[in-house]
Amino acid sequence: MPGNYQLSVDTLVDEVGDALSLGIRSFILFGIPTHKDPVGATALEEEGIVQQALRTLKQTYGDRALLITDECFCEYTDHGHCGVLSERTGRLDLDNDATLPNLAAQCVSHARAGADIVAPSGMLDGMVGAIRTGLDTAGFNHVPIVSYAVKYASGFYGPFRDAAESPPQFGDRTTYQMDPANAEEAIREAELDIAEGADVLMVKPALSYLDIIRRVKDRFGVPVAAYNVSGEFAMVKAAAAKGWIDEKRVALEILTSIKRAGADMILTYHAKDVAEWLG
Repeated sequence: MPGNYQLSVDTLVDEVGDALSLGIRSFILFGIPTHKDPVGATALEEEGIVQQALRTLKQTYGDRALLITDECFCEYTDHGHCGVLSERTGRLDLDNDATLPNLAAQCVSHARAGADIVAPSGMLDGMVGAIRTGLDTAGFNHVPIVSYAVKYASGFYGPFRDAAESPPQFGDRTTYQMDPANAEEAIREAELDIAEGADVLMVKPALSYLDIIRRVKDRFGVPVAAYNVSGEFAMVKAAAAKGWIDEKRVALEILTSIKRAGADMILTYHAKDVAEWLG
């Protein structure tokens, strides 16, 4: 992923400052801890890496930077799955209900540290309701939830998982992410998350799911976000490096198609390049 790096808190401050100078105002934080365990306990620590980053960025830039935090445990668990595991039918699998309290606690910890928005990405049943209750109880009823309501079990996540050191150590995530062939499930999942209190619906990935972005937008009319994921970004960069495509033209065409499909906001690794191109 050219131009993308794991950053310490001090270098993150510089990176955000550079982006702000280009006109970029919104940032999403992913954390990579120094220690991982079976339940991802470091994700809940007040001195966790994301919590430190939030406090430092708020102290440095105040409200100039809108800070969003990815809420999941795959980067914090030693097995790479998105929460607590339990053995069912002779195999280890994600324990949805046991993970929900931890997810709510992670969101509260991030809100306390300065997160403006929380973005749960684990595709757990009931996650939005659990988070909304947790935030409201802790006095953060003003913090919005961007739910990864429609997240497919995609092959386009590979570069990010390597960069974030979060690939599953066994099995895969098909038991809690969506089948790429299933469009109807996207509508059901989005509807459930809206009912539980989601403020924004995320579709991930973006490029192979433009039809899903359009359907979600047309059906619900709420703000829709789309994640232009690492594999989509890496393909453009790799082809451009070979001289096979015009990087600027293709990247802008892709992002325009995502916007045209109905996305109100786009999460993309092309952000700095685009800000420089559009000047």
